Amino acid sequence: MSQPVPPEKRQPKCAQCRKNPVSAEYRPFCSKRCADVDLGKWLNEGYAIPGPPVEDDEDSPRPGDAGDMSAED
Repeated sequence: MSQPVPPEKRQPKCAQCRKNPVSAEYRPFCSKRCADVDLGKWLNEGYAIPGPPVEDDEDSPRPGDAGDMSAED
């Protein structure tokens, strides 16, 4: 049986393209390109947390909306 590799000897692969080694500057990605590809997937809703759809209640105020509250009150 093989011995486990100590953490200081491990070389993680890029989370996007699976290439070695991962640059500390863009960790967990190997480059700015891979980081940008991943960000694009998040922004275009390419990733989702599984579960039932959430109903949007139009009567409740959203966080950050001024709504009926104003600084003048």
